[in-house]
Amino acid sequence: MKLQKVAVISKVGSKESEQAGKDVVKKLLAKKLTVYTISPIEVRGAKKIDTLEELKKVKLDLVITLGGDGTTLRVFRNLVNETPILTINVGGNRGILSEITIEEFDETINQILKNKFFLDKRIRVVASCGGKEFPPALNEIYIGRTNLTKTAEIKIKFQNDIVKQKMDGVIIATPSGSTGHSFSLGGPILHESLGVLIITPVAPVYRLASIVVPDEKIEITCSHDCNIVMDAQVIKAAGYGEPIIIKKYKKPAVFVRLKKRGLRQMSKLGF
Repeated sequence: MKLQKVAVISKVGSKESEQAGKDVVKKLLAKKLTVYTISPIEVRGAKKIDTLEELKKVKLDLVITLGGDGTTLRVFRNLVNETPILTINVGGNRGILSEITIEEFDETINQILKNKFFLDKRIRVVASCGGKEFPPALNEIYIGRTNLTKTAEIKIKFQNDIVKQKMDGVIIATPSGSTGHSFSLGGPILHESLGVLIITPVAPVYRLASIVVPDEKIEITCSHDCNIVMDAQVIKAAGYGEPIIIKKYKKPAVFVRLKKRGLRQMSKLGF
């Protein structure tokens, strides 16, 4: 990787993350790199950008996030290309998606400049409904009924198979998201490199286990109005009977990694 343009993004509302971001920016500037910061980080010599949307206009070599998994998910949602991200856990909880701590940054950036790293590519998913395509998700897309007084009948179609049952909702998770909400509902933990998706029913009337399917188109229709929730951060609405199409996003999420490990996220969960 020829490192020239780097963006630094902190956790929203975290003074700890913001200060760590400023320290990182100064170190990058000292290495004669062009650095972009997102408000509220502001450092003399860096180029300040007000919103993540504006990053789409800049061809970056690397994005550095400082925060927890929520920050990582937010940034990936706003990257339409394969710009790699170095994730630093600052002020997050478990930081399951993170690679390093702030104390390891100096050594890490030197390793990156020496090309001693590898890129970890993960599939993302995207939902569309009513002719509109919504922002991509790294972990999962949750489809849930908006009317909480009645159980909805949800039809799930993948390849030539159809599953139809009354349930509160359904989660379509990626291997990266297998350790998240899907796992909490009894879904399997998958190796992050697999090209598959997990269909996990939420409170089905008759017990229905998670189904692992190829990362191809999945069509979902619900007998009630429902919400489409991307990575627990963005919510869109769909009307009853309106087909919701979920498929693999055209570009993967790319992480900068220093060490090869097996099930990365599983070890972060303490297994």
